[in-house]
Amino acid sequence: MDMDIHRESQLPQAGPKSLICESGRVLFGHFDGPVQSLGVEHFRYINAMDKPHGSLARRFHFKQFQFVSVCTPRFLLGVALADIRYAASGFCYLYDIEANKLVETSWLKPLALGCIMAPSPWDGYSRLGGKKGQISMEIKAGVWQLRIATEQIDAALTLVPPLNSLPMAMCNPTGYSGWTYTQKHNALGVEGSLIINQEPLALDEALAGYDFSAGFMRRETSWRWASINGRIQGALFGLNLAAGVNETGCNENVFWINGQRHLLGPVQFDFTRERSGHKSREWRISSLDGKVDLTFHPLNKRQERLNLWLLKSNFRQYIGYFDGAIEDASGRVHRLEKVLGLTEDHFALW
Repeated sequence: MDMDIHRESQLPQAGPKSLICESGRVLFGHFDGPVQSLGVEHFRYINAMDKPHGSLARRFHFKQFQFVSVCTPRFLLGVALADIRYAASGFCYLYDIEANKLVETSWLKPLALGCIMAPSPWDGYSRLGGKKGQISMEIKAGVWQLRIATEQIDAALTLVPPLNSLPMAMCNPTGYSGWTYTQKHNALGVEGSLIINQEPLALDEALAGYDFSAGFMRRETSWRWASINGRIQGALFGLNLAAGVNETGCNENVFWINGQRHLLGPVQFDFTRERSGHKSREWRISSLDGKVDLTFHPLNKRQERLNLWLLKSNFRQYIGYFDGAIEDASGRVHRLEKVLGLTEDHFALW
């Protein structure tokens, strides 16, 4: 049976107008820019016996999430929205770097009631909120704007990429007939206003990164992830590494130096999951080709465990410092020394 799967070269292609063609063909591989439309309406979604899925499966099997992190010399913010159809969830945390203190606001909406999600990484609007406040993300021609209104945070921010900087944008096959589109861009400049506990903060040194992910993902999945928005040796440095997802064809591992994108090979995460009452231990993140050799020292975390019969989530996002080195394709070694960033260990049944 013709599955209408088009396996593209692993070399980056121009960002297509639509990820899924009118024929139902899905474009896989890396792209040099965002897709303007996912084209989900054209997708021919079939089950393991090659029969078309019904409308309920098409609705409830499609998942989408967005994440933005903003780092200033004093605070780190993490903001997430997720629509997994059975429910929508979101969180916004504020981490005080000097005090090593984290406070958060979170939302959970059954059947995603009241949640709006942008239909593409090029243009759209996402929002989730309630009595605890509201978070929203608006995308205009690929540029992200973040709004936060909680007890601790009042923010209206625009994420500004360095000149000619490319995001990491890719699509891989998932499971038997699904697909996952992921787009990330780190070490972006920040403009606008940020008020923390009624105190305005300067944004001259603030850096940010975003994650847009959507698709017909595996029902049960688990991943490890690392992210940095910072500076090394005076240069803007962004990092995104992952293992456990987006590895069937190409991967999402990448770093940026002063806006220049460098794609990387597969990486491994070596760590011990903490037990109750035990302190988080050091992580090691490395690649078999030796180009990535990092250690991560956790300081604090945002965690959540949900066991809701049809849905399960065991989520831990750590804040800490990275040390080590990364080598680019030209052989230049970029060294990290106590660079603040994030890691994540996540299991989901959705």
